[in-house]
Amino acid sequence: MNESRTILAALRSRIGAIEGPKPSEATLFSLGSGQLDAQLGGGLPRGRLHELFAAEADDRAALAGAGLMFAMRLGSGPLLWLRQDSGVRAGGMLYGPGLADLGFDPARLIEIVAPDEAGLLRAAGDAVRCSQVTALLIEPWKAARGFDLTVSRRLAVAAEKSGVTVLLLRAEAEPMPSAAYSRWRVRAFASAALEADAPGHPVIDVELLRHRGGLAGVRACLEWNRDEHVFREAPLPGAVLPLSGARPDGAGDRDGGSPGKLYA
Repeated sequence: MNESRTILAALRSRIGAIEGPKPSEATLFSLGSGQLDAQLGGGLPRGRLHELFAAEADDRAALAGAGLMFAMRLGSGPLLWLRQDSGVRAGGMLYGPGLADLGFDPARLIEIVAPDEAGLLRAAGDAVRCSQVTALLIEPWKAARGFDLTVSRRLAVAAEKSGVTVLLLRAEAEPMPSAAYSRWRVRAFASAALEADAPGHPVIDVELLRHRGGLAGVRACLEWNRDEHVFREAPLPGAVLPLSGARPDGAGDRDGGSPGKLYA
């Protein structure tokens, strides 16, 4: 019996060493949705690697918007967005007015375009070690098979050491084995109109595919409040909501629904 307990303790120790320290409540960042945050045990951990996948090719804007919204929940410091030249040529540079429409200050943004996948990998390895960065968004082009399990482990370990939260945005790509703490699938979703047919708040549908804490089956339809920088449970489409307070310049120049024009 004592021998069995010793073996079990040793196994637990080895598993704990592989998984790393569990995040404390102080290291979590909430999404603002009471129901989803409760399911997540208070939120998602900072200083970890999180993956977001577009459900369909047409959900690329929703994916980018979700990444930006998650990043805004982390704080108001510098945001570094790494992109690949192929993606920029296909979709355009990041569009300042579209970012501002989500409540983000474009002055916080540093956009770096790597010439190819290898360059993106090198830039990501350097950027994740910069502790002054609040959030690091990495946007490879399509399959990007170079972002494999080994690379994800390196990013995850570096993120834990520096405290930088890494959001890996994957459009037109299939999930592969990785060391990400959480993995999400993002879909665009219709929003509820505001009074006088004003554009509604952006809405996304998110599904948790993987979580280091063992969570599964978590799914939510979230409305982004661009004034308060917070997610809330989305009202049913067709509902009419009261007008919110002041919004960023140009915020009324887009249709309601999922995040609008983020690339130019």
